[in-house]
Amino acid sequence: MSTAEILLLALILDALLGEPAWLWSRLPHPAVLMGNCVSWLETRLNTGASKRAKGLLASAALVGLGLALGWLLSLFGPMVEIVVAAVLLAQRSLVEHLRAVATGLAQSLAKGQQAVAMIVSRDTAGMTGPQVARSAIESGSENMSDGVVAPAFWFLLGGLPGLLAYKMINTGDSMIGYRNTRFEEFGWATARLDDLVNLIPARLTGLMMALVGGGLRDWPEIARDAAKHRSPNAGWPEAAMARALGLSLAGPRSYDGEMRQFPWVNAPGAKSISGPAILRCCEILWQTWAMGVALLVAFALIF
Repeated sequence: MSTAEILLLALILDALLGEPAWLWSRLPHPAVLMGNCVSWLETRLNTGASKRAKGLLASAALVGLGLALGWLLSLFGPMVEIVVAAVLLAQRSLVEHLRAVATGLAQSLAKGQQAVAMIVSRDTAGMTGPQVARSAIESGSENMSDGVVAPAFWFLLGGLPGLLAYKMINTGDSMIGYRNTRFEEFGWATARLDDLVNLIPARLTGLMMALVGGGLRDWPEIARDAAKHRSPNAGWPEAAMARALGLSLAGPRSYDGEMRQFPWVNAPGAKSISGPAILRCCEILWQTWAMGVALLVAFALIF
């Protein structure tokens, strides 16, 4: 069975089953185990002098562990590869989290705030309804790249070792890739490596979103807005989603009680949005997934 065929089956399995609560309530999720690895390295290495060099060592250890574990698991054959890859893809769970925010908002602002707090790191307690909806859509757009397209891309290139190495890097970035006193030096290498491995997938995600959203004609504006984003990659799917929905995303938001002024993405778009916009975002995410599957089938037939 080819790598493309294994990936195709894994994508379908993830779309059908997602993350069953009955399973992960009994077993530690791989993301938790990866997070434990990052925490172990950070606790032991993020001390004293030469933190940037130690962070580089930590990044190398994460990549090496991912490659080795992926290689070991691949020895058990295609069925194990399919299951492991499906577990590490996040299409269904991503959409379910977004739908939970839409459902919460339909019930009350407080429930919407509680639901969006599960998927974003910004302050949520003081959010308005439009801010809750906007945060959910931004998170869904970015995580379509990080949680679906990029893992699939690296599996296609490097099999299970490539996928595990990517997930290690991405998990590391989510935990230590911050520009603050504790992590700025130690997490620098992991953050830059995460930028590198997401360079192509983020732009591919934005392109597919633009195609399914009918906004390919707006690609120059998407590229312009993406360049304004604080991340070199996250702006691409976010800008494409904003154009597909006719909304303004990003803009001012609060972290740790401090309001930060970020530029608007698609500034002329609507700013007063609610739950239905989140549901439309979910539709575009599924359409993007379907386009990715179609491209994968074409790839498998050609190669």
